[in-house]
Amino acid sequence: MNEELKMRKLYEQLIAFWNMRSGDKMSSLFTDDGSIVGFDGTQENGRENINAHLNDIFKNFSSNPFVYLIREVRFLSDSTALLRAVAGMMPEYGAEMNSDLNLIQSVVAVKNGDEWKIALLQNTPASWLGRPEDVKALTKELENAFKSAHGL
Repeated sequence: MNEELKMRKLYEQLIAFWNMRSGDKMSSLFTDDGSIVGFDGTQENGRENINAHLNDIFKNFSSNPFVYLIREVRFLSDSTALLRAVAGMMPEYGAEMNSDLNLIQSVVAVKNGDEWKIALLQNTPASWLGRPEDVKALTKELENAFKSAHGL
């Protein structure tokens, strides 16, 4: 498997584990000293803290699954990569996607041996102030990705 495909698989696992609501599995993808910046700006450092934070989210809040589109995988060195993606929360059946929950995700991963681990996951709201047409276009793109993935 080539390195770009490994990076894509790492991100796909991250999203799959979010959609499973498993903080344990999500945090296993991070380096021991990994960091996460949440949608609301919350920062957690270290795999154990990330795990506790994610499990608190899944215990105390309802969250819909993510739909995503990978925009770029770029290698900064042989052992460091950046993956950029857009994501949104899938709506309840029949509901419209809430563009307020769209986000930009950046993942910095490092390679140890043959394995990639997440050093940083940065979530940024895709609010794009003053650009409502861009927000609508992203929402439509994510809705189409959701429909395509589910044969709708």
